[in-house]
Amino acid sequence: MSDINELYQQVILDHNKNPRNFGELNDATNVAGGHNPLCGDHIDVYARVEGGIIKEIKFKGAGCAISKASASIMTTLVIGKTISQTKKLFDDFIHIVTTDINSKCDTLELGKLAVFCGVREFPARVKCASLAWHTMMKAIQKSDSDNRKISTEDLVAAS
Repeated sequence: MSDINELYQQVILDHNKNPRNFGELNDATNVAGGHNPLCGDHIDVYARVEGGIIKEIKFKGAGCAISKASASIMTTLVIGKTISQTKKLFDDFIHIVTTDINSKCDTLELGKLAVFCGVREFPARVKCASLAWHTMMKAIQKSDSDNRKISTEDLVAAS
């Protein structure tokens, strides 16, 4: 087993078993829900955004190990980030999980996101890994007219 695959498994299992920032955020300014109807994963993301900075973020829901670990890691990475920095992390994450499996994964440049390089080897798991990220982006994009629910099926239709 390669080092990246071993790291991937260890980190995913740790964040699944001991998710960080799990629970509701009572003073959330931004909230969205996400659902993957194909596997049943569902998540709610709660964020407190002040002055364009994510001051606090939490999630709750149920899903597979990859889905839960992705949400946990995501929350640890975006706390204290601006909306534009968070959008950049989102773009980097989506690139990592959707890039061709033959492309090299630069683990030094990616930092904690490198553990998701292994997801692209399992295309059916990309939606599991990305659900929390899409839901978080839906939550922090301020638009009162938007429905605050997202489905992985909506993501397919938009592609």
